[in-house]
Amino acid sequence: MSACSSKLHWSAATKVTEEIASIWESEGGPGGAVLVFDENDSRIEAAGGFESLATRVPFSADTGVRYASITKHVLASIVLRTPELISLDDRLGQHLAQLRAPMADVTVGQALDMTGGLPDVRETLSLLGLSVHTATEAEPILEFLGELAALNFPAGHEISYSNTGYRLVEAILKSKGFLFDNLVQEQISGPLGIDIRAPELWFDPVSNLAPGYWKSPNGWQLGTAGLHLSASGSLTGSARHLAKWLQTLLGDRGPGAGLLPRLAAPRHLHDGRETQYGLGLAKAGLGERQFLGHGGSHAGYKSQFLLDPETRVGVVIVSNREDTAPSLLALRVMAALFGKSLPPRSRWIPDGLYATEAGPYWLEVSDGIATFLGTGDTLYEGEGGWSVSLSAHMPMRLRWTGEAVEGEIGHAARRFFPVKPDDTLSRVQGHWTSHRFHASFTIQDSRLQMGVGPARTSSPLISLGADRLLMNGKDGPWPKRPSLVFEGDHVLLALNRSRILHFERG
Repeated sequence: MSACSSKLHWSAATKVTEEIASIWESEGGPGGAVLVFDENDSRIEAAGGFESLATRVPFSADTGVRYASITKHVLASIVLRTPELISLDDRLGQHLAQLRAPMADVTVGQALDMTGGLPDVRETLSLLGLSVHTATEAEPILEFLGELAALNFPAGHEISYSNTGYRLVEAILKSKGFLFDNLVQEQISGPLGIDIRAPELWFDPVSNLAPGYWKSPNGWQLGTAGLHLSASGSLTGSARHLAKWLQTLLGDRGPGAGLLPRLAAPRHLHDGRETQYGLGLAKAGLGERQFLGHGGSHAGYKSQFLLDPETRVGVVIVSNREDTAPSLLALRVMAALFGKSLPPRSRWIPDGLYATEAGPYWLEVSDGIATFLGTGDTLYEGEGGWSVSLSAHMPMRLRWTGEAVEGEIGHAARRFFPVKPDDTLSRVQGHWTSHRFHASFTIQDSRLQMGVGPARTSSPLISLGADRLLMNGKDGPWPKRPSLVFEGDHVLLALNRSRILHFERG
């Protein structure tokens, strides 16, 4: 134990971890595990609930889960180790001939630091009518991205989370003969004697992998996903094995030697402003202290880790249940460990639905949760009357002026006004088609219908004013709430991570 870590509040952190685990245990459903560790040892361990509702085997720190987007920093670490294969300054199009401008001109660094504007594959497919359960494979997705070409915003002008950059960087490595799972085994799992793997498909058999669950109106359901996983979120393993890898980053040794400062090194927007998201690692501030970490979310799985490089301690939280809020739980543990408190949730902005004067951008505020283009995060009380998120990949700094919500989301300036409904619905009835991608939907009365046969969905629509509508639908366990922006016989469908799909009437 280091001198710094010996001064921490270990008993307080133990109490919080046990409280988290006791909730999972008392509910008698799926569960999770919490590990708190220093660079050498596991210091606190708590678990609760079941790893399988069929076998009723208790969840433990050795239960296998899907790490989901925690995978990102591992891919980034491989890129940093192999400059002879790929450089952060390379254009994606240098390595992937199927990409077209402007997507081809995004740099590898921008693809990994969330400033590239790359439309997220999953959200884009959802807007075309493919559900989270629809099976897709790597090569057709790569061809699809070559057809898309467009960006959500000019590269480097804001930050918005997307899995696509990591998918494309993995494809670059594969084109050079290097498979992500092989690299993980050679560089991490083998040297550390742990079992972290990177299956490419949800249905690939994985040893010790617990099923994931989400709660429907009918009770717990098994989580499934058809999308080719990619190195944006494919890793599987246990909480204990993830902690062992993270200890090498904290201890600057073995396969983690020299990586943590490089993964967390500042990244910048085109105007020089520094972001809080590095290469697969995000900064999370708690007062003057900055932690490093990342979360992960797959259908039925939630995960998070946070590291403090100064004291060389960290926390890992994994679970096989959709309703876990791992980033908040991890912050609670670290706050207890350092004798701090989370800032109060902000309720300074009146609850309601807001939209910019033009464009697809809408904001809903409800009990301190701000949802922008379908993606939500908690707002906390900041300085000077500002409400802020603690998220590096969804940075929000907002305030209520008395007539509007103004500030920044993703480092881009926004100004939202209370929605004033208009008669858009009556003017956009009928069939709308994307001939380019063979997709279509119908607006009938106040609902949007999409899909075929028994898989056809029907979702309510409400007006956002200024020739815009908001759909309130579902995609498996998740909300699906795109905005529709009409201009004559054309309409743009937009979610936070995908803002590039156009349909036309007829």
